[in-house]
Amino acid sequence: MSLTADGLLLLLDAILVLTALEALVLTLHHNRTGAGVAPMDVLPNLASGLCLMLALRSALAGWAWPFTLGGLAASGLLHAWDLRRRWRRP
Repeated sequence: MSLTADGLLLLLDAILVLTALEALVLTLHHNRTGAGVAPMDVLPNLASGLCLMLALRSALAGWAWPFTLGGLAASGLLHAWDLRRRWRRP
């Protein structure tokens, strides 16, 4: 079984929506109960992944290159910010 270009874009769109829903559910759960992962511990990572998927989607859909570059740049900046926040010094 192979995916067509349109099928791949549809699959990627579904993954983007599910990832955004995951962020929403995790945030709502933590805000309501205080349990689970704190939003600031997971949202930068999820946002980085979303930007990477948006960059992939823009490239596959044939959008202008600045969209792909913007997604990649945003993903890299969010990833660097997340690593800097988490880095533990001895």
